[in-house]
Amino acid sequence: MKKTLSLMITAIFILTAATAQNGILKVGDKAPGWVLESASKVEHTMDTWKGKVLQINYVDPDLSDLNDPFNDAIDKATDIDKRIDQNLFKGFGIVDTKSTWKPNGVIRMIAKNKEKKYDTTILFDYDGLLREKWGMPADNYTVVIVDKNRVVRYLHTGEIPESDHEKIIGMIIELTKE
Repeated sequence: MKKTLSLMITAIFILTAATAQNGILKVGDKAPGWVLESASKVEHTMDTWKGKVLQINYVDPDLSDLNDPFNDAIDKATDIDKRIDQNLFKGFGIVDTKSTWKPNGVIRMIAKNKEKKYDTTILFDYDGLLREKWGMPADNYTVVIVDKNRVVRYLHTGEIPESDHEKIIGMIIELTKE
């Protein structure tokens, strides 16, 4: 009995330590930092946009269009309706190049088109390091919204339902006022 209890406690400790090492990111967590390069080889961190609420789209290039309707709604709320203050908000993409079979040249071309369309920055995670650090799934599209203090306020993997767009936009507006 003592041996079984001891093994169970050890297993729980190992699982807890493994989860902590993998950094499964959750709402309410402070997002661990990173350094990634843009296509023009400029290094960026979250502090590149210090003082801004960030919408980080971590994307498998094979799914690059999955959340275009959501990004279009954010773009409209920012650029056209002026509901989201551009001085206090930044949305950008991080390409998980390790999750695809596509060559980096093709990925850069896709990223360049997205940069133009959304007037944004696209960064590249060539080794999937951020995916591992934040515990995000491979072969997917994850949206992470962090406040000005880099606390995760929203996290969603997969397609964001259209019915949630306005709620998320409202949350971003509120976060920019904090």
